[in-house]
Amino acid sequence: MSALLEVSGLQVAFGELRAVRGVSLTVGKGQTLAVVGESGSGKSITSLAVMGLLPAQARVVEGEISLDGVNLLDLAPEELRRLRGEELAMIFQDPLSALNPSLTVGYQIAEVFRRRRGASRAVATGRAVEAMAEVGIPDAAERAKAYPHEFSGGMRQRVMIAMALALEPRLLIADEPTTALDVTVQAQILRLLRERQRAGLAMIIISHDLGVVARTAQSVVVMYAGQAVESGTVAEVYGTPAHPYTLGLMAASPSARTGRRGIRPIDGNPPDLTALPSGCAFHPRCPFARERCRTETPALRPLPSGRTSACHFAEEVLAHDRAAGA
Repeated sequence: MSALLEVSGLQVAFGELRAVRGVSLTVGKGQTLAVVGESGSGKSITSLAVMGLLPAQARVVEGEISLDGVNLLDLAPEELRRLRGEELAMIFQDPLSALNPSLTVGYQIAEVFRRRRGASRAVATGRAVEAMAEVGIPDAAERAKAYPHEFSGGMRQRVMIAMALALEPRLLIADEPTTALDVTVQAQILRLLRERQRAGLAMIIISHDLGVVARTAQSVVVMYAGQAVESGTVAEVYGTPAHPYTLGLMAASPSARTGRRGIRPIDGNPPDLTALPSGCAFHPRCPFARERCRTETPALRPLPSGRTSACHFAEEVLAHDRAAGA
């Protein structure tokens, strides 16, 4: 697999607080990687770091973010701005807040072509209508004249996808692309994204919905308390988790492993990043925890299958899960 994006040892800080702690991930050309975990795990901050859109109070303090061999962290702001839209783009979690409520959606999409391609107003408007039609918005020429509040949630998400894909980027980051959408609309949005992937688009899907991940991604990174705790193909991570946190996510999901066990929430709450527990950050909630977990931070290490796990007892977790599923 030829890597398009490689993130290595990424650390993001808000002052003294480390919101992302040593995350590494790889996205192949034309592949989809999912990043999953509870709220506050660092998923969205990681994606904003890739885009160069971190909040003013945040900064990357360590690591590399390489797109086709170019370290994005070495680029000047103007160079990075040119790459956004052209090479990488992002769909944000809330399309209503991401769109300007006082401008028609057609005007907002057309601005991409006017500013980045130098297109005339008429040409840009025509390209905007084409972009809307390509993502399945019916009667696109008329709907281009409407304002964001006049669209349903699903149609607003389609507008955001049209805008993100307008300049044909090679990498798309989708942050919770189906949140607050009903099941039917979710399926339509996911089908649209899969079609784009088949056409060669690489994607990162940020989600807490394991069912969405199962339907869209080939590989997955599981994050907890700012760290990657497990990674691998979706089939192996879903089939036999090698980290207790992943095991807990599966048991707590209504869409994963249907029929194998009842839904069980993970005990406790995610840790306060300003006061992380010693050793493994998950140990206060972990049914496998031992004294070593309380004193020694586990490294993210490769397992024989090729996946990785940040658990001292990953092999035991695997054995337990296989026995439970037998």
